[in-house]
Amino acid sequence: MFSLGANELMGLTIQDLMISGDKVAHVQIGNNLEHALLVLTKTGYTAIPVLDPTFTLHGLIGMNLIMDNIFGLERIEFEKLENMKVEEVMNTDIPRLYLHDTIEKGLDLVVNHPFVCVINENNIFEGIFTRRAILKKVKKQIQLANNGNDSE
Repeated sequence: MFSLGANELMGLTIQDLMISGDKVAHVQIGNNLEHALLVLTKTGYTAIPVLDPTFTLHGLIGMNLIMDNIFGLERIEFEKLENMKVEEVMNTDIPRLYLHDTIEKGLDLVVNHPFVCVINENNIFEGIFTRRAILKKVKKQIQLANNGNDSE
């Protein structure tokens, strides 16, 4: 049996494994739903952060929220895309992590969310912490442990 290097993994902070905010697709407060839908469609993501011009995190907008708001009783009301703003439909009740939070706290949150937004103490968006980042790190630790066992 090999050791996963739990001490090495648990010694990391969220900042060590997050994707930097300058690499994350987002929309701005004030953008209309049409713009948000275009960004989501082009990137292939199901949800993205909503920021203001100072990069303060306000929530998440997702495909499901947009679609829920344009479905009418008898048809899809596409004209709403141009007239409704992101802040009217975004989810503001979202989990958040801080740069220096522990990996353990991050793991608790990514169990139920594919990614969690990372902020600084001023609520400024710094990036995202993803399940993918954790899984890549665990895979690397397993490979290192297996390679170490091969030499014995």
